Amino acid sequence: MNNTELKEFLNEKVVQYNSPDFIGSDPIQIPHEFSLKEDIEIAGFLAATIAWGNRKMIINNAKKMMDLMGNAPYDFVLNHSEEDLANFDGFVHRTFNADDFRFFVKSLQNIYKNHKGLEGVLHPKTEDNYKIAIHNFKKVFFEIPHPTRTLKHVSDPIKGSASKRINMFLRWMVRHNKSGVDFGIWKDHSPAHLHCPLDVHTGNIARKLEILKRKQNDWKAIQELDDVLREFDPKDPVKYDFALFGLGVFEKF
Repeated sequence: MNNTELKEFLNEKVVQYNSPDFIGSDPIQIPHEFSLKEDIEIAGFLAATIAWGNRKMIINNAKKMMDLMGNAPYDFVLNHSEEDLANFDGFVHRTFNADDFRFFVKSLQNIYKNHKGLEGVLHPKTEDNYKIAIHNFKKVFFEIPHPTRTLKHVSDPIKGSASKRINMFLRWMVRHNKSGVDFGIWKDHSPAHLHCPLDVHTGNIARKLEILKRKQNDWKAIQELDDVLREFDPKDPVKYDFALFGLGVFEKF
């Protein structure tokens, strides 16, 4: 396929997968259970944080996280007690355990009480991408006392990470369209600055379609893929995440 044909093909796949039907099989269903902006943000951030491995397990464990927070994540973050946090004992999703979960709640409390919330902390400010914003976010996230083990659960693109989960969370919060999958509640952010959440599925499909040559799924690969997707649609490049992910997961392309 030439570039024009490829763009048309991917646009068709975006329409196919960027639909309400997608929600029921994806971790994005977790924040869709809420209507308050801060609940959506916190539920989305926590669900995205554990979004690796089996998708059914991800969704089930994200639901457990919400249950442990009384299905009121923002209120819980602001007003939890140590006794509330003790109820997290036994929670685990792969390498993310109860100690990690407890710290995440404490850090989110600090962010909402002292930094005006996730929307402001993750703003790219004068940049046209989120590389520095994600790096600075990690600094803020761990500015309070923290377990060393928990550092690995927030990625840093400055260190080369593709930061797949946080880029997915940013897509959820920033990107808005009529399909109702992504929320688009961060009005002061621009979808043009987003990055495609790069995982094994999107990476493999991008290489098969020859829009990504780099073999590692790292930040350099993100930049290479960004260049192509922003040519296809400068205002909404990460809509193609639906196409690449759908082709990889649902069609085994």
